[in-house]
Amino acid sequence: MINMLVVGLGGAVGSMLRYGISLIPYKGGVPLATLITNILGAILIGYITGMAAKKDMGQHTMLFLKTGLCGGFTTFSTFSLEAYTIFQNGNYLLGAVYILLSLLGCLAGIYVGFRLA
Repeated sequence: MINMLVVGLGGAVGSMLRYGISLIPYKGGVPLATLITNILGAILIGYITGMAAKKDMGQHTMLFLKTGLCGGFTTFSTFSLEAYTIFQNGNYLLGAVYILLSLLGCLAGIYVGFRLA
């Protein structure tokens, strides 16, 4: 039961952080807040995983940070819906660029997070 509570608390914090980023004013074709959130989330989960490989963080800390915080913060389902909508609107090049930037940015984010750890 404590594990569920720890994950839930981390998820609440992550969701609030994600919402905060969504409040940044921006009007453009690419959903920039989601892109930024996913890349920052990738850096964060890479850092957490890298740090955990160096020292024992404890089960509750890992559940709070990786499953809760990062799970609540990253927005892959939102990203998928937005990419689908871009394609549905006939903006195939923009949709492909958005997917490519998201994928490469998040992979680079994992690398950066590990390097920072």
